[in-house]
Amino acid sequence: MPLVKQGRIATDVFVHVADGTELPGDGAVLISSARFLEDPEGLSCRAGKTGVIWPNNRDLDDLVPYLDRLAAVALVFPTFRDGRAYSQARLLHERHGYEGELRATGQVLRDQFVFMLRAGFDTFEVRKDSDAEAFAATTKRYSVFYQPTGDGRVTALHRRMQQRHSESAGQ
Repeated sequence: MPLVKQGRIATDVFVHVADGTELPGDGAVLISSARFLEDPEGLSCRAGKTGVIWPNNRDLDDLVPYLDRLAAVALVFPTFRDGRAYSQARLLHERHGYEGELRATGQVLRDQFVFMLRAGFDTFEVRKDSDAEAFAATTKRYSVFYQPTGDGRVTALHRRMQQRHSESAGQ
């Protein structure tokens, strides 16, 4: 499955490890939320990076105490009509200050890429190489947005206000 990370097609360093399968001693792994919650302390202390696949119907409060120990959180879009992972992404970034990799997985569609970026996702598992290429191009297409989010971009309104302030200060 192609991976787009920070606007570029990338190699996935995380290995998806199924429940019941032995974890490698080192290396980056992505494991299910159920497996992670069985032994969060032990898994957080392993030699390699640990990431968790967090379903959109599971409460984030169960994950919050361990965020500083996780290298990645993969939020699941089970269908394109289910946007709960958008809310989870914004909560992780804006309320809980999560700074690790935030990955969109599942039904990650081209027409939703920009919205996913704005919600705070920086990594995307896509189904086709053509989607990966389209997404890499899309990240550069839009530079100004009207809606404020936690992605750090200045909104169109704030740009206008800054420009007017600079012009009035220069006179």
